[in-house]
Amino acid sequence: MGIRIKADDALIIVDVQRDFCPGGSLPVPDGDRIIPVLNRYIEIFRRAGAVIYATRDWHPPNHISFKEYGGRWPVHCVQGSRGAEFHPDLKIPEETIVISKATDPDREAYSGFEGTDLEESLKSRGVKRVFIGGLATDYCVKSTVLDAIKCGFRTVLLEDAVKGVDVNPGDSERAIKEMLSAGAERASLSDFMDP
Repeated sequence: MGIRIKADDALIIVDVQRDFCPGGSLPVPDGDRIIPVLNRYIEIFRRAGAVIYATRDWHPPNHISFKEYGGRWPVHCVQGSRGAEFHPDLKIPEETIVISKATDPDREAYSGFEGTDLEESLKSRGVKRVFIGGLATDYCVKSTVLDAIKCGFRTVLLEDAVKGVDVNPGDSERAIKEMLSAGAERASLSDFMDP
């Protein structure tokens, strides 16, 4: 394919936080395996002068998604906690724009666009195409991809840089099909030309 990254492209890294990786409170199986791949993407986008975003769950301690407040998940990614930190192996550049989501205790927010200024931030920088990887394929990645499409961005799923929870077997596969049928494109590292 020979994808060349330009200044009006953006990389969006979704929720690569300690709690979503092995050893965390809500681990994606092998979630940390995508980190070396994401680090390669970060290098490609940096060298091309493209903007990089990193979303993070940034829950208040009484968030509606937690089991004790009626949600389906164990407590995870509480604001300021160790579990909410980005994984230490992820080489996030200083200039990365961090988007905190799911900060309202009474609202679920899987997408990096939901309740944040991500759309405005991308559009103000003239971004036309977004490349999305991270955790988890079947929840926050899927929601972010679908919202990016709704917002009018040409959207590329980085297939080698996502991992799913698969609460139900096959959830990740179904999520990828849903993203592609909504209009997402797919790519892997081998598709990229170094700038």
